[in-house]
Amino acid sequence: MKILGIETSCDETAAAVVEDGKNILSNVVVSQIDIFAEYGGVIPEVAARSHLEVIMPVIEKSLKDAKCTWDDIDAIAVTHAPGLLGSLLIGTLTARTLAILHDKPLYAVHHLKSHVYANWLVENEKSTSGGLQSNEGARLKSANAFPLLAMVISGGHTQILYMPAHNDFKIIGTTHDDAIGECFDKVAKILGLPYPGGPSISEAAKNGDENRYHLPHPKVEGLNFSFSGLKTAVLRAVQKELSLPISHPSHDLKNHLSAQQVADFAASFEKTAVDILLEKLKKALELHPDAKSVVFAGGVSANQRLQRATDTVFSEEYKRSAAGVQGDPKSFFEDSKTRASAPERYLQKKLLGSPLVAFPLPGLSGDNGAMVAAAAYYEIKSGVKPTDPYKLNIYPRISIEN
Repeated sequence: MKILGIETSCDETAAAVVEDGKNILSNVVVSQIDIFAEYGGVIPEVAARSHLEVIMPVIEKSLKDAKCTWDDIDAIAVTHAPGLLGSLLIGTLTARTLAILHDKPLYAVHHLKSHVYANWLVENEKSTSGGLQSNEGARLKSANAFPLLAMVISGGHTQILYMPAHNDFKIIGTTHDDAIGECFDKVAKILGLPYPGGPSISEAAKNGDENRYHLPHPKVEGLNFSFSGLKTAVLRAVQKELSLPISHPSHDLKNHLSAQQVADFAASFEKTAVDILLEKLKKALELHPDAKSVVFAGGVSANQRLQRATDTVFSEEYKRSAAGVQGDPKSFFEDSKTRASAPERYLQKKLLGSPLVAFPLPGLSGDNGAMVAAAAYYEIKSGVKPTDPYKLNIYPRISIEN
């Protein structure tokens, strides 16, 4: 089954053709980052106009790259919620028109579902030996181990989801205020780093001392989050470091910071943000011991520190779990000469009874059409009926549980 996925929920215009919910035949993304870098954030009206200019060329290129005609497409999928109103309108109106014109079933997909299902995508289904490539096979094995926990972390969302089966989502944790990606953007602005904040903070942090500034962990009960306080804590720490009053304008602080101070603040903030995520994840696993796997989703899941820290945290758990079972496993994890490859670590983790962990492929953490097509495929497999293209509506804010 070949599905054309269309994504325009924010500032990426994207379309892709995906086969059987996993094999990417094409994936075209036109980003508006360069447009909004000057402003430090997305301007909704400008984003909608930009979508309008490029959406048809993007769709046409996705079909061409996939070597498909409209006769080859079995269904059309489009993001209809949540997102920016104008951006959603451009995508859905285009998808509705194409569905009617080419007589294709139309599936309206929730944006967060799409991010989760990015973990089911592979770039090349077949290796030269005729089977799944080992690293992609291991990741797919992780993503298909139910029940699972999904941590969705992006510029607009921070949630922990419990999935007992495909297309069945229960919110067990969410942010009370800012999303973690939004917090990255705002801290970057304080430090004078370019938009988007996630990549620029990670780059600056490479030269910083992560222990230079001690930032608080918000005290939020249960599995919920709060990041507005962390953002304010960075602001106050910068003002204190510069011996400036709290009334000093935040937009001017960057003019007083040295390059090393910026790097140290970036590293300290990134460490704190990642630690907060992992604290909640470990608590979620304690509260849901039946979870067989964990998948990360959304733009922040591309953060390299998060991926390294996750591997380290779980590896420590595996060391303790394996003690006495296979002798001392310390050398297995720590000897660089015999350190297991990623698939072998997945297998080792599974054998030790610990949850599998998956991150989307590089390039699929952000918004893209392939994840929309993948989510639609599993909706179809779950018995979801197509949407009437004459009646499809958009929802800028709606829960994934609806």
